[in-house]
Amino acid sequence: MKIAIILGTRPEIIKMSPIIRECERRGLDHYILHTGQHYSFEMDSVFFEELNLPTARYNLDVGSSTHGRQTATMLAGIEDILMRDVPDVVLVQGDTNTVLAGALAASKLHIRLGHVEAGLRSFDRMMPEETNRVIADHISDYLFAPTKTSRQYLLDEGIHDERIFVTGNTIVDAVYQNLEIAKEKVDVLERLGLSEGGYFLATAHRAENVDDPVKLGGILNGFRLVYEEFGMPVVFPAHPRTVKMISEFGFDVPSGTRMIEPLGYPEFLQLEGDARCVLTDSGGLQEEACILGVRCVTLRDNTERPETVDVGANVLVGCDSERIIEGVRKMVECRDDWGDLYGDGTASERIINIIG
Repeated sequence: MKIAIILGTRPEIIKMSPIIRECERRGLDHYILHTGQHYSFEMDSVFFEELNLPTARYNLDVGSSTHGRQTATMLAGIEDILMRDVPDVVLVQGDTNTVLAGALAASKLHIRLGHVEAGLRSFDRMMPEETNRVIADHISDYLFAPTKTSRQYLLDEGIHDERIFVTGNTIVDAVYQNLEIAKEKVDVLERLGLSEGGYFLATAHRAENVDDPVKLGGILNGFRLVYEEFGMPVVFPAHPRTVKMISEFGFDVPSGTRMIEPLGYPEFLQLEGDARCVLTDSGGLQEEACILGVRCVTLRDNTERPETVDVGANVLVGCDSERIIEGVRKMVECRDDWGDLYGDGTASERIINIIG
């Protein structure tokens, strides 16, 4: 059996890293196809090195563009590679344009397709990710649902039960494995002069948030209120897009917010694990914080990770500054023992067993 693992963004590299390691451990014939959706292959090669992963066999280096142009470029490139280096199974993960292009190419070439992290739904079709994940689910042969909730969403859409497998989420495997790597390589708290539990960690990158001056202004003002009330710095590894929009809108970074360059994943994982609370609009960080026992305040009005809210690990506050500070007040006082919400760290083994 030959497996093609298609990815194109750093979150996909993280969540696919346990599957890549499992293929390596078993000596399976496999290769990585990197679309270069968010970064150049050269920039992401550092990321592969940090996580002790083999380099991709193929890279398309498509870069950023409009949704249609980017997806079309990837679809053509992926199809060409799959026709030349034919796998038995293609694996994609999540909800990016890379997932959509990879899923379409595999399906049209009649190659078995597995969707890792299937069944997530925000029920907000304004989000392009929602369209991507729905299409990928409906054309996949194997749907690896992380939770019973995501399985039920798939059943509700008429997908046959025989195609759905509740495996847990590979992010649990990734967090456990990569945290061990991080401990061996870095000490980000010492480098940044921070103490465990003595800071808040914040991220914001979604276009619907950072491209809107009202929403971005509300987020930054929320950071200001958090610092004023708790006296702890808000550490803000800022996405280049966010930095650009802060400048274009003429905003100042508020007092108490430490805006720093983006971090490598081992450093970021350490920083996340020792934070008092995480404020984010990222879906993956909602999961990671829950796994690490760190409280999360989500800067969105919906989430495709409803389980985190249901167990009290996460609260949705949108981008209004008053709602942000109220959410932080609530979360810093809540419990942090949510159990194995996303599995026991063996999702990658289950996935490989199923497709084998």
